[in-house]
Amino acid sequence: MRSAGTTRHFRADPVPDELLHRVLDNARFAPNGGNRQGWHVIVVTDAGTRRALHDLYQPHWNTYLLERYGLAPGARPSADLPLNLRRSMEFAERLWEVPVHLLVTVDLRALAVTDRSLPRQSIVGGGSIYPFVQNLLLGLRAEGVGAALTTLLIPAEPEVKKLLGIPEEHALAALVAVGYPEGKLPSKLRRKPVEEFANRERFDGPPLSG
Repeated sequence: MRSAGTTRHFRADPVPDELLHRVLDNARFAPNGGNRQGWHVIVVTDAGTRRALHDLYQPHWNTYLLERYGLAPGARPSADLPLNLRRSMEFAERLWEVPVHLLVTVDLRALAVTDRSLPRQSIVGGGSIYPFVQNLLLGLRAEGVGAALTTLLIPAEPEVKKLLGIPEEHALAALVAVGYPEGKLPSKLRRKPVEEFANRERFDGPPLSG
């Protein structure tokens, strides 16, 4: 958990099916509502299909760059931009080159969306799919393989469904790009300390300290 960072630069080396099977074999034990296990994974290695997914990704990536950072479509990762943003832009430009694309879908019939009636955006449905995705990320890191999780392909769900034969009752939950990293995997990540996000008894209560 402390070293499963996002990989954005990948080698072209293929990832063995045996390794992917092993990771999925462990990831399937993720918690999920009612043990309905509504996930499905499409393992894409074909270069033409990866290119098609890349092309579907780009318009939504460009929209994200414009809305989040004010960058025009086609902007290049210049040196004055934050390092993480530059790396993300380089990843998006070379997405089709990543040797394995794991498309994670979820059967909507398996989800118990208990917050559907609240006057806000629903988040509960993801509770039965994203623990599985996190298990994938942790399993890949344990195998020495890099990965990048993105949800920016999801607005292109109708086109992705047509491309990959995804049935109507399934929703696209994630694209996980997988491959051996260029260079070393991270050994330590930086995150906020517990005291900044955990409080006793109330949201504004005293920080929890160790």
